[in-house]
Amino acid sequence: MIGLISYLVFFLTISAILAIAVLGLNLQWGNAGIFNGGVVAFFGTGAYLMIILGGPERAGELGGFGLPWPIALAGGAAAAGLLAVVVGLATTRLRHDYLAIATFGIAVAIEAFVRNATYLSGGAKGIRGFERPLEALVDNPFLYSLLYLALTVAFLAIVYAGLSRLVSSPYGRLLRAIREDETAARSLGKNPARARLEAFVIGAVIMGFAGGLYATFYAFISPQDLAPILTFQIWAMLIVGGAGNNLGAVVGTFVVWGCWVASGNALSSLAPQELQLYAGTLQYILIGLIIVVTLLVRPRGLLPERLQVTKRPGPQNTGVVSSAGEQYQS
Repeated sequence: MIGLISYLVFFLTISAILAIAVLGLNLQWGNAGIFNGGVVAFFGTGAYLMIILGGPERAGELGGFGLPWPIALAGGAAAAGLLAVVVGLATTRLRHDYLAIATFGIAVAIEAFVRNATYLSGGAKGIRGFERPLEALVDNPFLYSLLYLALTVAFLAIVYAGLSRLVSSPYGRLLRAIREDETAARSLGKNPARARLEAFVIGAVIMGFAGGLYATFYAFISPQDLAPILTFQIWAMLIVGGAGNNLGAVVGTFVVWGCWVASGNALSSLAPQELQLYAGTLQYILIGLIIVVTLLVRPRGLLPERLQVTKRPGPQNTGVVSSAGEQYQS
């Protein structure tokens, strides 16, 4: 029984961490229309810098500054934001297809860098040995897992509440206006390039923060954790849940991650031994099928974006047509 509960705690912890990253992508794509194909670059930057800043000294390698965990975590998120500024200045003006290719290239470059920069990232063997927060005060591994789950869920709630407030503000309406018609937004005196860059950086900071939580949980990070499949998974979670809806992003995370974990367990225990060699490939196919079925049955996701229209007093109402083609009266 304890084993089952422990596994459930592990599943919920990873789900909550990934949900934070998906919320960052939802701000970029769901609200601002920025196609970020390199999510893993910002996720990995936050993870590596957190361990480098807060981890123990490593012989012959940079790091071991031993900073307190909150400072190291914030430093990793800030490093992801700084990377986003550099990348965003060069790419956010591109069209969606070129932007996706450019950001994917950044992710590949980051993965290649950490794999070869042994003096900084530990190379292919990665970095391990990070002392997790409050671990010395809780001797029981099971109780510590519960504590870290509670901490992660609290962070998820804070990010969710903050982003919900942001996207419902005038700034959030500006992002959606730029997403729908950048030319019209510019004609009203807005600066789409600046707003897109700001949204890109904020989303990247959130992804870097999630990466820091991920590396803290495992007390380890390596180039294998920066594989392109992570970007694919996070995009699948957003598409299935519903782009533009923060609750949909969280629900999509739990659905897709649950399918991924369940399929892996089923293949390892039920599939013939010769098929288990292809378990990873079959999982990719499964997630692809989930995306296709979702797009066919629920094109806007399980919980689609809800457009809000403010009613203004006037002699007569004017029909307003949303991006989904539904007519409202305002």
